[in-house]
Amino acid sequence: MTPTPEHTSPSVEGKAVLVTGGSRGIGLAIAEAFVRAGADVCVTARKQNELDEALGHLAKVGGGRAVAYAGSVGEPEQVEAAVAYAMAEFGRVDVLVNNAATNPAFGPLMDVSIGAWRKTFQVNLEGPLLFAQACWRAWMREHGGVILNISTEGTYGVAPMIGAYEAGKAALAHLTRQLAGELAPGVRVNSISPGLVKTQMARAIWEPDEARAASGIPLGRIGMPDDIGAAALWLASDAAQWITGADLIVDGGSRVRAAATGTGGASDKGGIVANLREAGR
Repeated sequence: MTPTPEHTSPSVEGKAVLVTGGSRGIGLAIAEAFVRAGADVCVTARKQNELDEALGHLAKVGGGRAVAYAGSVGEPEQVEAAVAYAMAEFGRVDVLVNNAATNPAFGPLMDVSIGAWRKTFQVNLEGPLLFAQACWRAWMREHGGVILNISTEGTYGVAPMIGAYEAGKAALAHLTRQLAGELAPGVRVNSISPGLVKTQMARAIWEPDEARAASGIPLGRIGMPDDIGAAALWLASDAAQWITGADLIVDGGSRVRAAATGTGGASDKGGIVANLREAGR
């Protein structure tokens, strides 16, 4: 009988982590969670000034070391350079978190320009593949590792105004499963699908009426970036060593709202959808 592996509490101390889109929002919260847990972290983003602010924040956290590389996830040469930089700084890349995303195509699909559609897929789908390939070649093929793709709870349904974004994330969900099969057993590949989280990128959804948006969530509030950071830390650690090809939904219970019977009014998606429709006017 094969012995059962010993499961430990989430620990990434001594690991090296690369987080794309790590200068703010969910990406910064993920980077902070890993640094606090003792990992060395390289964050990437397009704007150097935002990376400088992020590094200032991470320096106060304590734990691991944080560095940054400015570049676009949609440009193959810059992806390779970012991974090479992380390797030069840490000598390894144990965890890749594909968090960077864009949504230039806000509106009905019949009004979306082909340029905005292509940009969405370049950043949200091609970027994660390029980073996975670069990390595989640089470290993970020989040493193993973990890849986490940040998706969205929206891929389990439909919503107005964000069809292009959700189509790209649905493709990312399939890419996650495909890579999980291809790279096992050495590399685990999973995704996290956040619900509505209070970030700059999701401002059009929560800012018009945060209370109304939260009213359709069984746990009574919209998410915070730290909620996703904690999930990412656990899923990348050895505590989740027998999980690959999975999608972890972190949405405050939004997927089960139809069964909610409490006084919170979480019977449908009305608040979030109403805010989306207003943003599209």
